[in-house]
Amino acid sequence: MKVILLERVAKLGQMGDVVDVKAGFARNFLLPQGKGLSASAANIANFETQKAQLEARNLETKAEAEALGEKLAGQQFVVIRSASDAGALYGSVTPRDAADAATAEGFSVDKKQVALIAPIKDLGLHAVAVMLHPEVTVEIEMNVARSVEEADLQAAGKSIQELEAEEEAAAEFEISELFDDLGGAASDDDDAPAAEEEA
Repeated sequence: MKVILLERVAKLGQMGDVVDVKAGFARNFLLPQGKGLSASAANIANFETQKAQLEARNLETKAEAEALGEKLAGQQFVVIRSASDAGALYGSVTPRDAADAATAEGFSVDKKQVALIAPIKDLGLHAVAVMLHPEVTVEIEMNVARSVEEADLQAAGKSIQELEAEEEAAAEFEISELFDDLGGAASDDDDAPAAEEEA
């Protein structure tokens, strides 16, 4: 099916291009979302008369997206989730979660703008692309943690595995100190009865 594009569509073409796409893609995506029109003679003529308006509107939305992109790029958003000791999430972080976290911080981001290659399924810092406009994409960082304190530590550059290793080492040290103290107390007890017997 031939479609004339009303805006730039990634991996397809620029505004005004007449492209040949599968009918289902045109019916289910391009036409309902206003990204294209069927390429009939009447629609092509109509597009030519509206081309200046469409280009002006595209430039306005691109400028708005670039302004938002400058503020949004590089931002870090915290998402609190339950996870196992190994750092695997019980569930996953989806585009909706990323959009909600950005919106809660005062940015206008829709879940359709968030491009996740695969759902986030473990704790840590994850880079996520946000497509604000067909020609403007920025990257944000999702800080997935079990608590706000853990998120702060991750933001400072420590991984969950490092933190657990440090906690484990500290616990082992405390246990060994406790056994050393108990061992010292036991040897003191052993010495006391021997001293009484001599007397």
